[in-house]
Amino acid sequence: MIERYTRKEFKKIWSLENKFRKWLDVELAVCEAWHRLGVIPEKEMQEIREKAGFDVDRILEIEETTKHDVIAFLTCVEERVGPASRFIHLGCTSSDIVDTANSLLLKEAGNIILKDIEKIMNVLKEMCFKYKGLVVIGRTHGVHAEPTSFGLKLATFYEEFKRQKLRFEKAVDEISVGKISGAVGTYAHLMPEVEKIACEHLGLKVDPISTQIIQRDRYAFYFSILANIAGTIERLAVELRHLQRTEVLEVEEGFTKGQKGSSAMPHKKNPISAENLCGLARVVRSNSIAALENMPLWHERDISHSSVERIIMPDSTILIDYMLNRLTSVLKNLKINRDNMERNLNLSFGLFFSQRILLALIDKGLKRQEAYELIQRQALRAWEEKRPLYDLVLEDKNITSYLSKEEIESLFDVKYYLRYEDHIYQRVFN
Repeated sequence: MIERYTRKEFKKIWSLENKFRKWLDVELAVCEAWHRLGVIPEKEMQEIREKAGFDVDRILEIEETTKHDVIAFLTCVEERVGPASRFIHLGCTSSDIVDTANSLLLKEAGNIILKDIEKIMNVLKEMCFKYKGLVVIGRTHGVHAEPTSFGLKLATFYEEFKRQKLRFEKAVDEISVGKISGAVGTYAHLMPEVEKIACEHLGLKVDPISTQIIQRDRYAFYFSILANIAGTIERLAVELRHLQRTEVLEVEEGFTKGQKGSSAMPHKKNPISAENLCGLARVVRSNSIAALENMPLWHERDISHSSVERIIMPDSTILIDYMLNRLTSVLKNLKINRDNMERNLNLSFGLFFSQRILLALIDKGLKRQEAYELIQRQALRAWEEKRPLYDLVLEDKNITSYLSKEEIESLFDVKYYLRYEDHIYQRVFN
């Protein structure tokens, strides 16, 4: 993983110390359930509460012999608790502990990611209102289309992150389940009451039905939404990369004092953060495929999913946290080149007014294709001769026979394109 850039919150979540802590939390919750049901006496329960603990190095040492991480963990805990440890792991199988603990870990990571999404949405919202009404050329196929505003451009990303937040809230909720149901999910040596009490103690819902494991469609959904979030990050990053091209240069990533863009070319200022984010999105997407591949397992369980999850659980959550925070920083420090936005708007000689003229001619009674050919002829001339479309339209008697000069002037008003901007903002920001 990108150790250098991993925030301390995520280093803590995915540390061995925290993993074993979550395992112990689950074991203690099960013990509390057995105690409430009268199986573990108060004296022994108090001993378990006071003495239960572990040492990571000791667990790893024991695992060298056992070749089984949960048994190594339990052995370490038993060494500390003494005779009362006979009640720990009572009726349980390893996956009762590991899967329920995984839910706690993914929930913990997910809640931080949700806060990350809120942060980037707050920055985008501020930018949307700051650049509301700032006219820019809209592009389709990378070619000038019709004007929009820079605020509206950013608002599409705000709304998309809003949807991602709702999706991921659902994914975090769906993963927040525990199972304490035994070797094949039948409570053979447990009882549903133990599971219910333990899960309530841990702040989790009970998985309505499980085998030896929590079914991996829950994980697949969680990691698929992370990939979806990565896609939104990449979509915004791709837009920023395009807008920083020399020929466009409407925005630029912040460039700090002492920063260098190229080992060979001193003039270079590259969109390195946006490019970095596009690359990392590929990793998160790949991990989501691995999560989907984990869904079909043999019968009531095999462990082919386990090795995959040891990688993708920390990697994808750490990456998304990093990506969201890095993109937030890029947006906060983004340089906006208003002059270039205006320059680019005028690069195509007013060609983007062509549809307004088309519709005005249709409104005068012309057939659509006839009107289309009339204006297309002058639009192509404007591009080839590098002359304003406005001038060519005024010179075309076939057009002026239907439209007066005053009507034509009114059609070349760029403010027309933003007349519903307030309406769109109302829908997005309510």
